[in-house]
Amino acid sequence: MKIATVAQMRAMDQRAIEAFGIPETLLMENAGLAAYRVLRDRFPVAGRRILVLCGSGNNGGDGLVVARKIFSDGGQPLVLLLGDATRYHGAAAVNWEIIQRLGIDTMPYSTPAALDDLINTCDLVVDAILGTGLSKPVRGHYADVIESVNANHRPVVSLDIPSGIHGDTGQVMGTAIRADLTITFGLPKVGNLLYPGYHYGGKLYTTHIGFPPRLTRADDLAIAINRPPRIPERSPWGHKGSFGDALFIAGAADYYGAPYLASMAFLRAGGGYARLAAPAAIVPTIAARGPEIVFLPQEGTAAGSIALSNLDQLATVAGTRDMVVIGPGLSLNEETAQLVRQLAATVPVPLLIDGDGLTAISPSADSVCNRSADTVLTPHLGEMERLTGLSQEAIQDDPVGILQKTAGRLQAIIVLKGAHSLIGFPDQRVYVNTTGNHAMATAGAGDVLTGAIAAMVGAGLPVDKAVCKGVALHGAAGDLAADAIGADGVTADDILRYLPEAVRRDRLARDDETLCPDILTIV
Repeated sequence: MKIATVAQMRAMDQRAIEAFGIPETLLMENAGLAAYRVLRDRFPVAGRRILVLCGSGNNGGDGLVVARKIFSDGGQPLVLLLGDATRYHGAAAVNWEIIQRLGIDTMPYSTPAALDDLINTCDLVVDAILGTGLSKPVRGHYADVIESVNANHRPVVSLDIPSGIHGDTGQVMGTAIRADLTITFGLPKVGNLLYPGYHYGGKLYTTHIGFPPRLTRADDLAIAINRPPRIPERSPWGHKGSFGDALFIAGAADYYGAPYLASMAFLRAGGGYARLAAPAAIVPTIAARGPEIVFLPQEGTAAGSIALSNLDQLATVAGTRDMVVIGPGLSLNEETAQLVRQLAATVPVPLLIDGDGLTAISPSADSVCNRSADTVLTPHLGEMERLTGLSQEAIQDDPVGILQKTAGRLQAIIVLKGAHSLIGFPDQRVYVNTTGNHAMATAGAGDVLTGAIAAMVGAGLPVDKAVCKGVALHGAAGDLAADAIGADGVTADDILRYLPEAVRRDRLARDDETLCPDILTIV
């Protein structure tokens, strides 16, 4: 499914009205009706007192429609106005007039204490306060209302997005409603799907409110939920070379886990031939744990990392592999960083740079722009800071936009790792991944991801699709691990152990099923 920015959603509204002749009142009616249907299916309405909190914009207008539907089905809505009713215009003004004619109870906001009393007498709260247009922190009585709603623990239904969540970033703008469910209109907004906004929204529903498919599926909507293709079938007569031959340039003194996890993840996700170029001094220790790996022992620096003298040998081996992964546990040694930079600029096959490899190329990241083969970068937020020169706060304020600019500038596929990881492409496409969980915030998890992506290249997927599939499989393995042993104790080794099961489930799924969970429901 496509995902919209706030600006794209506004443009879609306008085009529906002007190009397709769909009245604004009908769009608002459809939004309110869909929201009410979800509310009615989840909570009893007849005879129940329901507090509808309405701002003075179109989000408040949606709330007025919901109040009408509650009233017509035997509920007892109370509309609490947080803004000035004279500011309603268009469809919202029409619905305000109807509310008054019907005699539905309305009252202005007065004090936090009075609001607490109202909430305590109600069975349910509908949040139609601020909507997706919020651009500055919530202040004044709006903040007081949100805090009162959260403190009183009544069930809450938010319309479009929980009030206080930024529609394009998912960030909390000072304070925000904690909803039990959210019904978003037209398309999901970026802020509905990125954390912490996704967490604040509860169960997520979406309704197209009558938009034609040419709007909701338009090519200029570059953001979508990650729904990668199936893994190609394995050839019954294949050999280890048939399922991928990957080179991992990784490891240093005191960094034994990262090279092992990356190489073994490749094998556990179905890869055929994992070659690990690591300092000779650490090879015996890794080999004792991973005898399936083929080792290429490397000369070491005085600090125990891979020496620059290995450049020619590594370049020769790299040139005939299906994919090269460079970076896991390499250390920050400057001589090794020189090796990374020279290899990154010259390797003629698909290249994935992770971890310390990203730090090595960061001072001259533009050097990867002119590579002849695909480049994949897998930074976490701190590594993205080094790649872009922007602060982590600035990246969080515009994660999609900065990812698009950076992927375009570096001509690379970039996986911005985190809760609901983002996958960005040079052509401005961005996919939001929906597998994975907070249990995966553990050392080594990213190394497992590198191996999973390389395995999907080895399975025969094009690099862009392999990245999407590897990210999805990696998250699914983390979900399986958390379900089996609990979120608190999951390690990267647990994610590695569940990779084969994630692949197995993907292969057994029907054609209409997907590895990624349905995190939103269409209504």
